[in-house]
Amino acid sequence: MLGTKIHSSASSGEVAGVSLINESQIRIILLDIEGTTTPVDFVYQTLFPYATRMLESFLRERSQDPEIHSLVQHLRAQHDLDERDGLKPPGWLDNTEEARLRSSVAYGQWLMARDSKCTPLKSLQGKIWEQGFASRELRGEVFSDVPVAFERWRRQKRIICIYSSGSVLAQQLLFRTTTSGDLTSYVSTFFDTRVGIKTEPASYEKIAASLSRALGEFLFISDAVKEIEAAQSVGMQAILCDRASSPATAGGVIHSFGGILAD
Repeated sequence: MLGTKIHSSASSGEVAGVSLINESQIRIILLDIEGTTTPVDFVYQTLFPYATRMLESFLRERSQDPEIHSLVQHLRAQHDLDERDGLKPPGWLDNTEEARLRSSVAYGQWLMARDSKCTPLKSLQGKIWEQGFASRELRGEVFSDVPVAFERWRRQKRIICIYSSGSVLAQQLLFRTTTSGDLTSYVSTFFDTRVGIKTEPASYEKIAASLSRALGEFLFISDAVKEIEAAQSVGMQAILCDRASSPATAGGVIHSFGGILAD
């Protein structure tokens, strides 16, 4: 229905500065993860500390793996860029294998402390988390309304996609191991920083082009205002999701998936 408002069980009214969306046009739901489908605390208190803690042992065990060796080379290239940009990363030595390993660990931990979104770091984190999920030290976490919404949107024959700064592997691991079961069957496509950073409008154009869909057919949901603005600037429909604040904090946002494209 043209001009239908999106209602949540918590609030209604203007959403991310746009009060009306073209509900009948929406074919693809594009979702952020951190703070949108998944609690921020799970990312910052579980996933990130695990990667930081396991980085050195992981690199020592897997340094001869061609894929991991390639990731370290990409990290070195990123290190050189950071040095040229005056960011003063930890020094990097390549004179021995041990020096290279210690350098990659120090630099990787420096990047994680800065919450870097660089692709080689995110790929490396994904590989570390893969071991954690395989050993059951880690399990994915989503808000309770997410599986219900996924089922509703699939019933409506809408396509669900994920777009996160975390690697595609990390995204798949998270949704595959939730307490609600494997949710990856609901997700058509996963996108990460290889398509572009999330605050760049061109990233959303690339996502639409990759699926051969018009931008207006997408509804992007994120907890980050700059990401919402980037998507909207190229014609993608978007709404802000604020899980942290109470419903009493007024309109402009949704607080759950409960009323998004409700039957």
